[in-house]
Amino acid sequence: MTTPETPNGKVINAYLKRWNTLENYILQEKSLSLLFNNLCPDNTKVEDILLKVSALNDFYSTNIFDTFTVSKHILNCNIDKDLERGSIGLVDKIAPVTISGKTRNFYSFASKYCSHHKPEVYPIYDSYVEKMLMYFKKKDKFAQFKKDELKSYKKFLEVIHSFRQYYSLDKFSLRQIDIYLWLAGKEYFPNKY
Repeated sequence: MTTPETPNGKVINAYLKRWNTLENYILQEKSLSLLFNNLCPDNTKVEDILLKVSALNDFYSTNIFDTFTVSKHILNCNIDKDLERGSIGLVDKIAPVTISGKTRNFYSFASKYCSHHKPEVYPIYDSYVEKMLMYFKKKDKFAQFKKDELKSYKKFLEVIHSFRQYYSLDKFSLRQIDIYLWLAGKEYFPNKY
């Protein structure tokens, strides 16, 4: 098959079943869960944040070459109350980081950082998810949005909820939808190097 199947319960379950066979990803996620939820759940000490930033950077290949500056930025953002409330603006608050006088937008990384604290509140944005959403927008017109609007976390979240509703996927958690979009995106729209 050269194009993704229309999302439905059977399709999502098949991808979730496949996910459960990918030992390296499962163990990485378990390790990150242990780190984010048990060992370093708060974001009040730079050394705890640095551990989380470094692990995410390694496991997800997020290309953050200055993990210390990113960690200090997260510390200065004072994010724990926002995380507790599930503040949607938090991803956009964490994403811009000034390194050596230049502001970089670590949007995908910021969504991953928040998601690993609260996966049912913060779905992960990445290029595979974006490609899947754009494909189904064009194919089925499940929502109105432009590609660049997905870089606003509030809009991205609206699009994910519209996707979930349009295809009647309410029985699946945001994390499960995340997994499906990422795996299918990686399969159907692989990066070309």
